[in-house]
Amino acid sequence: MELNRMIDHTLLKADATKAEVLKIIEEAKKYRFYSVCLNPTWVELAAKELKGEPVAVCTVIGFPLGANTTATKAFEANDAIENGADEVDMVINIGALKDQDYDKVQKDIEAVVAVAKDKALVKVIIETSLLNHEEKIKASQLAKVAGADFVKTSTGFSTGGATIDDVKLMRATVGPEMGVKASGGIHNAEEALAMIEAGATRLGASSGVAIMNGLSGSGY
Repeated sequence: MELNRMIDHTLLKADATKAEVLKIIEEAKKYRFYSVCLNPTWVELAAKELKGEPVAVCTVIGFPLGANTTATKAFEANDAIENGADEVDMVINIGALKDQDYDKVQKDIEAVVAVAKDKALVKVIIETSLLNHEEKIKASQLAKVAGADFVKTSTGFSTGGATIDDVKLMRATVGPEMGVKASGGIHNAEEALAMIEAGATRLGASSGVAIMNGLSGSGY
């Protein structure tokens, strides 16, 4: 297993500066992380800096609340892809899910999937910390039916991040073929490996360098 190739090296804080973004990009090149995950305003810069590198550009859509209109999410995704995004991580309409308006949630995801088709991967953030057990299952099912490539635990900006139990539940719900991204609160190699053991195929972390440094001598 190449753990570095499972990490989306992430910087999504509102006050991120250009210097900090460039630092994240250089770290991603050095460690050959799967991607850098940045806010949409940095996509064009990241695409330019990573041209020819084995590091993808990931961004976030409807972030972090998921409360944008469907049209806005689709426009935002299209804009990001045109600017060079290879992957888009969109937040579901959480309120609609809680209202059991499943058609609205599914169509929201489908709109982004349609824009990204054959151009970018779509990961669907369900924000597990705000959902009960049944809602987590339903959100994961809707993401799969809508044609998304991954289901993702968290934004990292709500009341909690990824947990082992949530990753296991999401993996059991979507089956073996769909991606599962654990994101939020993964600080070290031990936590990263535990998420992978639970069924995660991608990790979102701002601590990618610390995770990799913690692996030295571990055999990975």
